Amino acid sequence: MRHIAVVYKHGRQDAGEFAKELKAWLEARGVHVFCQENPEDGESQSPRSDLDIAADAEAAIVLGGDGTFLSVARALQNRSTPIIGVNLGGLGFLTEISREMCFHDLEEILAGKYEVEERMRLQVSIRRRQREILRQTVLNDVVINKGALARIVDLKATIDGRYLTNYRADGLIVATPTGSTAYNLSAGGPIVYPTTRAIVLTPICSFTLTNRPIILPADVEVQVELSERVQEVSLTCDGQVGCELAPADQVHIVSSPTPLRLIRPLSPDYFEVLRTKLKWGQN
Repeated sequence: MRHIAVVYKHGRQDAGEFAKELKAWLEARGVHVFCQENPEDGESQSPRSDLDIAADAEAAIVLGGDGTFLSVARALQNRSTPIIGVNLGGLGFLTEISREMCFHDLEEILAGKYEVEERMRLQVSIRRRQREILRQTVLNDVVINKGALARIVDLKATIDGRYLTNYRADGLIVATPTGSTAYNLSAGGPIVYPTTRAIVLTPICSFTLTNRPIILPADVEVQVELSERVQEVSLTCDGQVGCELAPADQVHIVSSPTPLRLIRPLSPDYFEVLRTKLKWGQN
């Protein structure tokens, strides 16, 4: 790798200082570095991103947390540029490399000692009166939920045009395997191995207790249609980009043809990450 982009978390002085240190370290090893602060705060309501990563970048190093990682992944949604995630604090399922191990792991990566994982992404589109009003690629999940004071949401779900069920719930999560450890996990959904190709549907606080999460093949189309009576319902992509939904809106979700490519050091493995992040086996 001779051209690398470094993107660091917005609004954190320590992240900017660490980015400068990393830039100097990489340049000392003959790497051309493009360094930029992530312009998004992780709560943008617009699908547009002001992040412009150089076209010749062979990889992007993200300094921050999972929110920063997701916004960079969104900026690269139609590109195959691989991402290296460095965690500067917090849980960090996507930013697996710790700050303490950053230079050691990057030395290994520059020496070719790494693996590239392909993570499935989803494409979501919203159709209103036969017109598409939003199209977005997501890495973690698509969430349909009600406002704080709204009533239970009525949603009709079909898979490849075949009726699945009607959900009466606070909302519905459609997640990738990567996103299975995000909101999906908090809502009682399953953990799915991240390189699996599958789509997870998890209702949020379902009124019908027998409505359980379901894992679907990756090649299906999920369609969710809102009832004519809904109000104060929104759709959010990766917890960062979204819009308000209207009665009778149709949400179409399919797998993206462009997976995210994630560069990981050869150790630790995913099960070690789970044990560490979720504190499995600890008293």
